[in-house]
Amino acid sequence: MNAYMKIKHFFDNETCTLTYLVYDENTKDAVLIDPVLNFDDASGSVFTASVEKISDVIHDLNLSLHYVLDTHVHADHLSGMAEIKKRFSKTQSVIGENIAKVQETFKSVFNLSENFATDGSQFDVLLKDSDTLKAGSLIIKALNTSGHTPSCMSYLINNEALFTGDALFMPDSGTGRCDFPGGDAEKLYESIVQKIYTLPDEVRVYTGHDYMPGGRALKFESTVGEEKIKNIHLTKTTSKEKFISLRQNRDKTLKPPKLFTPSLQVNIRAGHLTEQR
Repeated sequence: MNAYMKIKHFFDNETCTLTYLVYDENTKDAVLIDPVLNFDDASGSVFTASVEKISDVIHDLNLSLHYVLDTHVHADHLSGMAEIKKRFSKTQSVIGENIAKVQETFKSVFNLSENFATDGSQFDVLLKDSDTLKAGSLIIKALNTSGHTPSCMSYLINNEALFTGDALFMPDSGTGRCDFPGGDAEKLYESIVQKIYTLPDEVRVYTGHDYMPGGRALKFESTVGEEKIKNIHLTKTTSKEKFISLRQNRDKTLKPPKLFTPSLQVNIRAGHLTEQR
């Protein structure tokens, strides 16, 4: 890995979410991926402990935070994107362009007002597949890895580190579920095989969650090569039909995330609790 590019992880115990701060320690350029806004389910209140911790690190390292990126519209935690932007005014919010599809779906599900925009305009930057985004010395390539949700993007930074969100987990945890509205196991198979598994084997893979199966310690970093050989749901030799069957059968056994409703209502608004005027 580039000697100057550093990756610092933050783990939210309540939702098993990984947030990543990627920065160049020489130029001080930085981006933040998948921050968490803490939510107390019992009271329905939010708090910002996770955002404050990350903000302190950014200040301590004297970083210039260019972008805060969500890999997709999360259904299991509230996005800290808006809270990060409050603290770093020059930072822009980023998500994949298919956020519009998710907004359209959930506008009717949640009976949102007619004025709620379903064009992604709540975000500063909408990325298409293969778009590149420059954050000083950091070059981010967007890879459409839909299937878990329509809006899923993986971010390849400096051709060395890939942040996969919920598309691809650690090898012993497999892949993301595909039973949410707009989810599609066939699309996830194609996303992983055609977009991720065609990258060089040495590219580092950083996952969006780790549920520590079997009680093992936290793990969040693998490689494309390791995933292709060891992923329990999808290796380089797994057929599309086998993966779809496995994924669909497994999804039938999964419960909805505890924070499904509050998360989606906030996250389609770019992390805002109410619609911004």
